[in-house]
Amino acid sequence: MSKVLVTYFSASGVTAKLAERLAKAIGADLYEIQPEVPYTDADLDWMNKKSRSSVEMNDKSFRPAVANKVENMEQYSVIFTAFPIWWYVAPTIVNTFLEQYDLSGKTIIPLATSGSSGMGNTNKELAVSCPGAELKEGKRFPANASAEELKAWAEGFGI
Repeated sequence: MSKVLVTYFSASGVTAKLAERLAKAIGADLYEIQPEVPYTDADLDWMNKKSRSSVEMNDKSFRPAVANKVENMEQYSVIFTAFPIWWYVAPTIVNTFLEQYDLSGKTIIPLATSGSSGMGNTNKELAVSCPGAELKEGKRFPANASAEELKAWAEGFGI
């Protein structure tokens, strides 16, 4: 049986709860993508064009450093990657995370939290970071999505 990993980046804790619910519902391992320099509230102020998140998201080549790595990534065949939607796409730290590994032959499934934004250009922006992987179309969930809803969605991928 293939091993499944749920990874997540969560700036405020909302996405963390969703990822934890998904991992528990489908019996997957769970892994937090941690920035080398944690984000502060000021960093996350999207109204401030000079805030860290605004600067990072305005430069698509920017790759914030990740503080940790998944050990034995080769054991996973399916990787769910959860994150908040920033500027209609995944935060660039998700690109940094994906680019740390050879994901050839793996299935990558994005899922996101957002107050109202959809997935936007997320897959287009993530595709460059996981060459050789099968990048599935992701889905945005409300923060309070139930374990049953998440499990039913994941089962649609053969999980």
